Amino acid sequence: MKVFVVAAVLSVAASVRGQSYGAPPPPAYSPPEPAYRPKPAYSPKPAYRPEPAYKPAPSYAQRPSYAASYQEPQYYAQPYQFEYAVNDHYTGTVFSQNENSDTKVVQGSYSVNLPDGRVQHVTYTADNEGYGGYNAEVTYEGEAQK
Repeated sequence: MKVFVVAAVLSVAASVRGQSYGAPPPPAYSPPEPAYRPKPAYSPKPAYRPEPAYKPAPSYAQRPSYAASYQEPQYYAQPYQFEYAVNDHYTGTVFSQNENSDTKVVQGSYSVNLPDGRVQHVTYTADNEGYGGYNAEVTYEGEAQK
């Protein structure tokens, strides 16, 4: 029996030794070709495209200058005077303003009818040199109503 087992082991070893373990064989199954292949929606070559009638010649002119060519205009203080008034009888809106300047001092006043029935009067002076800043005097005319 020992001889038989040894002979079986030797025959298996001999059969394994003769095989090569290279690349596996190709599969026996290959997918079938599709019966219908859709055509691409685009054409690989463009249709007739006419040449442009005008081909501009390349220009090698001097590059444009991006330096600032605009200069801010110089404004000098100028004396002015204006006045306006609104008196709308339909809505009851009443206000007015007047103002004048001699380029150094601005003086003016305005008045507004307030919702409580009073009239607010504001007289102001704006001066950069004298008192400096905005100085206003506010007065009211009438009695406040509910």
